[in-house]
Parts: sequence; C-alpha cells; structure tokens
Amino acid sequence: MKKTPFNIQINVDDLLPASSEDKAYMVKMRPSTTFFKDGVKRLLKNKIATISLITIVIITLTSIILPIFWPYSYDQQLGISPGAPVDPSYNNLAPFEYGSTEQAKIDAGEKVFPHIFGFRIVYGTRISLAVGFFASIIVLIIGMTIGSIAGYVGGKVDMVIMRIVDIIYALPDMLMVILLSAVLKDSLQPAIEGTVLAKIGSNIISLFIVFGLLYWVSMSRLIRGQILSLREQEYVLAA
Repeated sequence: MKKTPFNIQINVDDLLPASSEDKAYMVKMRPSTTFFKDGVKRLLKNKIATISLITIVIITLTSIILPIFWPYSYDQQLGISPGAPVDPSYNNLAPFEYGSTEQAKIDAGEKVFPHIFGFRIVYGTRISLAVGFFASIIVLIIGMTIGSIAGYVGGKVDMVIMRIVDIIYALPDMLMVILLSAVLKDSLQPAIEGTVLAKIGSNIISLFIVFGLLYWVSMSRLIRGQILSLREQEYVLAA
C-alpha cells in the first residue's frame, strides 16, 4: 500500500503479533538478583567504601584474636598488679621499652616479653567495639519497640511517648553520659560481684545502659515515621 501523508487507513501489518526476535529486541531482561547481592555489587564498585570495610574487618579481627596470644593483660600493660601500687613508669612507654619493675626483673636475669607498639590500642579497640556493638543492639531493641507502639496505637499513647522523646532530646548528651556512668558504675559494682558480668566490669555495663537510655529516641522516631507512612497506604486501608 502506498503511504500518503493524509491517509487514515490502518496498516494491518502493524497489528500483527510480535515475533520472538522483536520481543528479544524490545525487552531487555535483567538477570535476577537479591537485595544482598545488589548491595555487594554497589559496595565493590565504590573503592573507598571497599577499602574502609577491609580495614574495619582487619582491625576487628586483630582486636579479637591477638589478645588471646598476648602474654600481658590490659592492667599489666598499665603497671597495675594485684596487691602492689601502680607503677607510673609504664606510662608513655616507647616501643620495646620497659617499666621499672620489668627492668628490675631483666637485671635479675628474668626474661620479659617486650611491649610492642600498638597492643594497648588493640585492647582499647576491643572495649570500643564492644560498647558500640552492644549499645547499638540495645538502642535498636528499645527504639524499635517504643517507636512501633507509638506509630501503631497512635492517639494519646503516641502523644505521651513523643513528649518523653522531646524531653530526652532536650537533655545535654555528654553531661548525662558522664553523670549516669558515674552513678551506675558505683551502684552496679556490688550487684555484679561474683557473676559472669564481673569480667566485663561495671564501667562498661554502665555505658551499655546509658547509651540504651539516651540514644533510642532517634531510632524510635524513625520507626514511628515508617509505621505512620505504612498505615496510610492503600493496601492497609483496603485490608
């Protein structure tokens, strides 16, 4: 059929079903993947993020594995010995230097394992990672629970919870952390004496509690906002 600019007749060939070649050309199928695989691909494409992740993993494994084979405890590296006064010569030791008590042992012919630079930091890393990990879990549990209740129930319950959140937000974080840590450390010491928690120490446990009491508010607001948005979805109203 000859085509003319003002022809209003329909070309029947345009209405024929598409062939398999046409479908393969028009439809570009993406290989199936999962959310985790897609996230890993995006992470590996970002070189800075990948290097940072590898560094964090190395530091974490070092802080967990290395103290198992290290002959000194954290207190011994600070010059603290049971039943003896603190040795101040352990402060600010350079690599392969010794404290006065260790130097006396060396002079007496005893062998003392040298202090390699960085192993105090390894012990400090264990404490920092433990506080960050367990505090995050506590914050997640408290914030998710309270935020879910506030968003799902709504009404007066939501109003009361949000006013409590606003009050906690108004408190100075650093001041409350120092104050509550000092109070809880002394009150928890008799309670955990002779238990498994005594190895962790009242100071670290008090930090867990303080972070859990103060920093759940941001998580609760986030969870509440998500639940409020889901409540207004069409499929929820239809159900």
